[in-house]
Amino acid sequence: MTPLADILSQASATDTGFTTAIPADWMQGRTAYGGLSAALALDAAKQIESDLPPLRSAQIAFIGPLAGKVTVEASKLRRGRNAAFIQADVTSEAGLGLRATFCFMAALSSAIRHDATPRAPITPPGKGAKIYTGPDEFFTGNFNFVDTKDGLDAAEWLRWGRLRARDGLDPTTELIAVADGLPPAAFKLAEQKQTPLSSLTWIINLLTPEPTTRDGWWLLSAKTDSAHDGYSSQRMALWNADGEQVAEAMQGVAIFG
Repeated sequence: MTPLADILSQASATDTGFTTAIPADWMQGRTAYGGLSAALALDAAKQIESDLPPLRSAQIAFIGPLAGKVTVEASKLRRGRNAAFIQADVTSEAGLGLRATFCFMAALSSAIRHDATPRAPITPPGKGAKIYTGPDEFFTGNFNFVDTKDGLDAAEWLRWGRLRARDGLDPTTELIAVADGLPPAAFKLAEQKQTPLSSLTWIINLLTPEPTTRDGWWLLSAKTDSAHDGYSSQRMALWNADGEQVAEAMQGVAIFG
């Protein structure tokens, strides 16, 4: 297990970002785990200016494989009075692997206040919960998980997850690293469980400027109603241990078989 904080602390600064290495235990097949790659891009984006407001939205394209030594570069697209848009690219020897656009936005005075987000449908793990960790040679070895199977649709995941090593991480970086921790929902429909799937795009909106939880636990949800012609669109959500929804997202997924 390699803590994400170690990957970031061992990075070498460049004029536009940093270089670092993706350890083997953060890989998923021939590419790095998407949540890790996105977290690296976010870390570079946050270094653009020291007084950025909170992250509120990210648009991420998983363009190609990332492995080994990577270069992370960030640039400011625009900063206005309230919002800043930062682009970040992650490249390796194989070329551009990830491009992200992050929107940081300060709180605004508003007469509109509405919250109809659903509460977490299940409670966080307690004493005696069956906690499991993935294999050491796969990115899931860096996580603890607790599954639930009751009442789920055929193409739906609902799972508590947390990083095993969380010390030294910015809370938003931790959230981004965890939020992509589920397999694609369409995987549950595959008759052959070796069917390869790959995330293509990811849009995630944060519902709070300061995401926090207890004991590192986040409830992850992914569900698809449409999977055909090698493509699936899925809706995603994330709650903290107090049952508050802190993010909602969508992903486009390629299905190779």
